[in-house]
Amino acid sequence: MYIDLLVIVIVLLIVVFYFRRFSNFVYAFAIIDIFLRILDFIEKNVPVPELKSLIKQYFPDSIEAMIYHYTDGILSTILMWVYVVLFCIFLGYTVKIFIKRKK
Repeated sequence: MYIDLLVIVIVLLIVVFYFRRFSNFVYAFAIIDIFLRILDFIEKNVPVPELKSLIKQYFPDSIEAMIYHYTDGILSTILMWVYVVLFCIFLGYTVKIFIKRKK
C-alpha cells in the first residue's frame, strides 16, 4: 500500500546523499512530479486496460495527490506549502538557467 511513498522517499534520499546539494534535491523533486503527471496523463488517455491498471496500481497521480492521500488537516496544508515553495525554487533555478543561456 505504501510502495509509492517508499519509492519516492528512497529516490529523494539517494539524490540527497549522492549529490549533496539542495538544488539537486529540488530538481529531483520536480522531475519525479513531472514524471508522475505524465504517467497520469498516459493512464487517462491511452485505451490499453493492461497499461492503465499497471500505472494506476504502482504510481500515484502526482506528489500532490500523495500528500492528500496520506495526510489530512493541518499537516497536508503544511506539506502543500512546502511543495509550492519547492516548485517556486525550481522555477527560480529554471529561469536563472534560461537567462544564462540567452547570453
